[in-house]
Amino acid sequence: MADYLVIVESPAKAKTIERYLGKKYKVRASLGHLRDLPRSQMGVDVENNYEPKYITIRGKGPILQDLKKEAKKAKKIFLAADPDREGEAIAWHLAHQLGVDEETDCRVVFNEITKDAIKDSFKHPRPINSDLVDAQQARRILDRLVGYNISPILWKKVKKGLSAGRVQSVALKLIIDREEEIKVFEPEEYWTIGGDFSKTEGAFNASFYGKSGKKVKLGDKQQVDEILGQLDGDGFTVTKVVKKERKRNPAAPFTTSSLQQEAARKLNFRAKKTMMIAQQLYEGITVGKEGIVGLITYMRTDSTRISETAQGEAIEHIGTMYGKEYLRSTKTTGKPAAAKTQDAHEAVRPTSVMRTPDAMKEFLSKDQLKLYKLIWSRFVASQMAPAVLDTVTADLVNSGIQFRATGSQVKFQGFMKVYVESQDDKEEEKDNVLPPLEEGETVECTKIDPKQHFTQPPPRYSEARLVKTLEELGIGRPSTYAPTLDTIQRRGYVTLDAKRFVPTELGEIVNAAVNQYFSDITNAEFTAKMEQSLDQIEEGDIAWVKVIDDFYKDFEKHLKIADEEMEKIEIKDEPAGEDCEKCGAPMVFKMGRYGKFMACSNFPDCRNTKAIVKPIGVTCPLCKKGEVVERKSKKNRIFYGCDRYPDCEYISWDKPISRPCPRCESTLVEKRLKKGLQIQCTECDYKENPQQ
Repeated sequence: MADYLVIVESPAKAKTIERYLGKKYKVRASLGHLRDLPRSQMGVDVENNYEPKYITIRGKGPILQDLKKEAKKAKKIFLAADPDREGEAIAWHLAHQLGVDEETDCRVVFNEITKDAIKDSFKHPRPINSDLVDAQQARRILDRLVGYNISPILWKKVKKGLSAGRVQSVALKLIIDREEEIKVFEPEEYWTIGGDFSKTEGAFNASFYGKSGKKVKLGDKQQVDEILGQLDGDGFTVTKVVKKERKRNPAAPFTTSSLQQEAARKLNFRAKKTMMIAQQLYEGITVGKEGIVGLITYMRTDSTRISETAQGEAIEHIGTMYGKEYLRSTKTTGKPAAAKTQDAHEAVRPTSVMRTPDAMKEFLSKDQLKLYKLIWSRFVASQMAPAVLDTVTADLVNSGIQFRATGSQVKFQGFMKVYVESQDDKEEEKDNVLPPLEEGETVECTKIDPKQHFTQPPPRYSEARLVKTLEELGIGRPSTYAPTLDTIQRRGYVTLDAKRFVPTELGEIVNAAVNQYFSDITNAEFTAKMEQSLDQIEEGDIAWVKVIDDFYKDFEKHLKIADEEMEKIEIKDEPAGEDCEKCGAPMVFKMGRYGKFMACSNFPDCRNTKAIVKPIGVTCPLCKKGEVVERKSKKNRIFYGCDRYPDCEYISWDKPISRPCPRCESTLVEKRLKKGLQIQCTECDYKENPQQ
């Protein structure tokens, strides 16, 4: 019989930890929280210091009973939930439910699921941190007070099934404010003048810079014509050449936020998917004879700090694989999170840099390997030497008209040999080599290319950009970003178009109502200050009841005003332009959980519904009778199918085109690759680019 009972959150983690600890330990999983506020009611007594009412979560009763039986047999119980506020709260609830004294050394935390880390953590158990628990409890109560008070007003005044929350309301407002910026944006005309230049050693490009040594912006064609009219012949004199050596430092190891952003940019992963796969890598993967091993450290962190042990292992690997010249000249263990953020653990990194992506390839799924490689590469690169780039800037002058040529060349790859961080809407740095240029020499301009441009509105938010913005504003925490983005989509407040958030009519209505009567809830600065207050609770600087009370006194007044003054909003169904094939009544567009769909206006007498489809002008390649239409999956992903479904079950993720393969007469489809669009045959190996 085991002497000790250890309770973790997930079964996968339980198996791994039990194997590391040995026969004296029995490890069981709680499957997350066993106790929470009731779903059917507020569960917060605002008249009694906001006392929460906790109940056993529906369906978790059998798990709790099993844990109680095991607890009675054990000499000692260790609570080993995740090392963050949420995990501390889970441990606290378990202590209350199992009769464990929270002031004894019952709490065990570890940042990685490896044998050494687990064994070491059990040498240093501690009491439950009541400040961490209070901070999490305050967040839960705040969210409940906001959601369970505003949502019923929205149900009554707008429609049932709506919700509002502290972080989701700010995220929605950011998306809608950006849409308004785009709508009112007035493009401004501007011009550029490019030039092709040549000399014996090679050709290069330069662009118009200015006149008589001063930078000039070109606003219209008249200015361009005046500039071009002043040029005297094709010869340009090289008046200035500046050569510099520039160093580029590697990015820090991943935090939760930067991991979500980079996975979106490089892997096209949604935030929810990134966190799900990261959880799998953290909890453990079966790695050959090693058995189940946690491949990465805990994935919810705001810190870029790394341990000296991890750094030492990285240095050894880099020196062996790439050479000593690729090692950083100074040690860098990263930095802890800022005062406003949680720093319970390290950055997201591999538990052992020696488990290279190539070595792990056979044990991981395709998506697991992609994310693991991203985390591994970023960490290794963070410990490598800076890249060194040679840059050259040359000024070329003809009759006072100045063109400028810029070039750069990687002199030493450094960290770039392993990994280069992506940037929103920016291309990665590439070599642009200029031929040797000397001051005083003359080069020939072979072509002048003036171009008209118009300024562009700010881009809509992608998931990566929105996460970055929320983080910069100090709103939410690592664990909140993915569920927040998921919620505003599930509620039908926003949709994704070309991987960018677009607000729906419903989202705009909800935002306007909440913003009018609860401006604090949608105010980014107010929400960020609330996060700071939660951090103060965690540090033990302020009582959680005071934070809640200061918020609720003013919030309660706004609730009464909204309930009395908010006008009922009728969302009219938009005519779909066709009649119901079952009863003949007009079809209308409705907004559902997965976006717009068509429904019969004679509901509930007629319950006919149809997905909105878009013909693409291609005959179905399977049945040869129907027409291929564009549809959307429940996850809002576009796919193509026959309009005769379910009679014909043709389906394709790639868009078919109207002409057949010239080689085998099979269907040609448009394949979207990283390098662009390509047309491919579905049967043979025929390929072509769209312009061919």
